Amino acid sequence: MPFGYVSPEQIMKDRADYARKGIARGRAVLVMSYADGILFVAENPSSALHKISEIYDRLAFAAVGKYNEFENLRVAGVRMADLRGYSYDRRDVTGRALANTYAQILGTIFSSGGEKPFEVEITVAEVGATAAEDQLYRLTYDGSVADEHGVVVMGGSADAISAKVTEGYRDDIPLGEGLRLAVSSLTAGDSEPRTIAANQLEVAVLDRSRPRRTFRRFADAQLEPLLAGE
Repeated sequence: MPFGYVSPEQIMKDRADYARKGIARGRAVLVMSYADGILFVAENPSSALHKISEIYDRLAFAAVGKYNEFENLRVAGVRMADLRGYSYDRRDVTGRALANTYAQILGTIFSSGGEKPFEVEITVAEVGATAAEDQLYRLTYDGSVADEHGVVVMGGSADAISAKVTEGYRDDIPLGEGLRLAVSSLTAGDSEPRTIAANQLEVAVLDRSRPRRTFRRFADAQLEPLLAGE
């Protein structure tokens, strides 16, 4: 065997470990179906560097990991959606098609020996006309895709957060109750109790009742009464 030989299995394991460690260093993002759409909540003190973004009429994107990497993916997704909607029909732009595009990009980068894997994890959400038609797709650094239901948690202490949020979650949960549950769950993996203020949060929804463009981002002043239960 040549000196310095490393098996393909070990190379892939090392690349996966590298990506997972980078993702785990970031603060978590939670995506949750609620009574009137899909809710996105992230602990993010920055007002400019968003983890949650609109992609198209009924599509949104949430990510954790390295900002420059998932921002490149977001831009690619917007361009793909715009091109497909312009070339065919706006109804042809779907969450499934976007998730497949991201899966191909991430899978190609992960299996390539010429560059490091992306340190990102992504959720693509599509809000439907009814709750039964909502779609959540979770994509990992290696291009794997999972069709999720109800709640998706990425980054940080994802296991602890997911365990806490599922205790109080139900499919028809109202927006305010869902937001408070999500925010309280984001601190589940912390060693000491703490409260996350409105100005430390990034919150958005895909609201199925809105005409065509369903994405809406919340300002701090809008969050405060919801967090207070008013």
